[in-house]
Amino acid sequence: MALRPGALTEWPWSPLGSFKYLLVAPLVMASMHSYVTAAVDEEKDLSRLMIVVLMLWRIVHSQIWISVSRQRTAKGTNKIVYKPIEFEQVDRERTWDDQIIFNTLLMYLANIKLPGASHLPPWRLDGAILMALLHAGVPLLLVPQSSPPPFPLLSLPFSPPFLHSVVHPFAEHIAYSLLFAIPMVTASLCGILSIVSIIAYITYIDFMNNMGHCNFELFPKRLFHLFPPLKFLCYTPSFHSLHHTQFRTNYSLFMPIYDYIYGTTDNLTESLYERSLEREEESPDIIHLTHLTTHDSIYQMRLGFPSLSSCPLWSRSPWYLTCFMWPFTLLCSFVLTSALSSRTFVFERNRLRDLTLHSHLLPNFYYKSLRHHESINNIIEEVILEADEKGVKVISLGLMNNREELNKSGEIYVQKYPKLKIKLVDGSSMAAAVVINNIPKETTEIVFRGNLTKVASAVVFALCQKGVKVVVLREEEHSKLIKSGVGKNLVLSTSNSYYSLTVWLVGDGIENEEQMKAKEGTLFVPFSHFPPNKLRKDCFYESTPAMRVPKSAQIIDSCENWLGRRVMSAWKVGGIVHALEGWEEHDCGNTCNVLRLHAIWEAALRHDFQPLGLPPSHL
Repeated sequence: MALRPGALTEWPWSPLGSFKYLLVAPLVMASMHSYVTAAVDEEKDLSRLMIVVLMLWRIVHSQIWISVSRQRTAKGTNKIVYKPIEFEQVDRERTWDDQIIFNTLLMYLANIKLPGASHLPPWRLDGAILMALLHAGVPLLLVPQSSPPPFPLLSLPFSPPFLHSVVHPFAEHIAYSLLFAIPMVTASLCGILSIVSIIAYITYIDFMNNMGHCNFELFPKRLFHLFPPLKFLCYTPSFHSLHHTQFRTNYSLFMPIYDYIYGTTDNLTESLYERSLEREEESPDIIHLTHLTTHDSIYQMRLGFPSLSSCPLWSRSPWYLTCFMWPFTLLCSFVLTSALSSRTFVFERNRLRDLTLHSHLLPNFYYKSLRHHESINNIIEEVILEADEKGVKVISLGLMNNREELNKSGEIYVQKYPKLKIKLVDGSSMAAAVVINNIPKETTEIVFRGNLTKVASAVVFALCQKGVKVVVLREEEHSKLIKSGVGKNLVLSTSNSYYSLTVWLVGDGIENEEQMKAKEGTLFVPFSHFPPNKLRKDCFYESTPAMRVPKSAQIIDSCENWLGRRVMSAWKVGGIVHALEGWEEHDCGNTCNVLRLHAIWEAALRHDFQPLGLPPSHL
């Protein structure tokens, strides 16, 4: 990042946004067309086609490092630095692939203008040896000695994932590209450059650069014991992390020998390496269990594409996902729901005060299928028992993991294991408290539409107790609510007069036709996990039950499903508040403790969770 943005700080194609790949599209298409239509093999330029393959490979290679480094950072195994990631960093690193586009354009230019850079042979050993010698003797010698660089830079604290390693001002990428191009240009001028040597060299640079910024140590001690000179020839992630945290040490890229020669090796190098290797997987205080909602929701996991997971889940997929990435989307969904569906995995880590929260993903879509209920419950049970053994304080069940039809809102686990030390929270109490406080204070009558769930029953009971008249339309719902203890202020309507009411309590099961009959300016307040279809532009829609997280919450860099930034679902908040308060009872089962809703709401506010607020016209 530039300390003082100036000339050549921004990328020239920044205004293009996601359309920046159009810069290379004509070149890619021309390369493929010329190779396919060439009359004879001698005219086919495989090196131009190699540029296309190399660009795609570099993107995939980088994405693998993003996913692996974020997942390892979430688990905490062999972690090097505890530096939180926030949305500001994610936004800054959206341009991580610009350097790949830039290098691709340079390679096309070299292929056309540089002698010996076109119609390359597949392999030449002499060219590979020359490139290796030049790489060790020129770029890696010049890079460490170029600090401080000739243009203003800000040495940012080391933080995962590796994206920090490729997000620099345009001018800095020009300098790096010129330095690392020396071996390839020299081999090309000598007429000994080859396709394999280019791919191997650039892949090596990407691998070492990404590995050095992955924030987990992966070099075992045994490797250095078997080959001691390796410590001078190959840096480790912990070695390079000290360059970012200490700033004036460990300058060398890839080969630490130059730091040893010039005396710039940090004194903490060995001890940090030892500590990082010994650091075991982190045991969280809270586990939140969630699952995939749609095929496109794989992009909502922070293990995938940071630029997508940092935005709310879209109601309509972006054009590039629909047009180009649907095969990848289906493949990833298939892998998650088949090969990895037998257990959960950690995909996110958050910090709040002294508590650590891990989010686990249960990779399954089939919650509405009765034949999958047993397998889903077995996985949830396994997570609960494993967490209980590790000393986790609370586990909260998100989305459909707490369905009454699935596991009686978690009650079956408590009944089966009465001696559980871990506290099970289905989040319904917090969700009900949030919904009640989302309803305008002046409301005297409200329409209830949707399936009667545990949260809905609690909300209706609390509203009736407060003197709000609740109108229901189905006799079955009316009977169930009466049996659950709801008495006064519950009205069964058999006419269409309820359409005149301007506040609707809605959940799964509301028909689109009913929304269309609502009065203009109606406020829809959801009590369900999933948001209703927003069909009316002349009406207002509250968020699904959720709260804004405290400012002190750390490592918040992705959005939870369709919710906005730094917003958590009430079911997730319920587990956190339960742990912060140290409550010793479970909060799950078929009944909701409606008498404690106010206390639970006050506890959330006391811990700096904030309500989202009503739509502007209802304030």
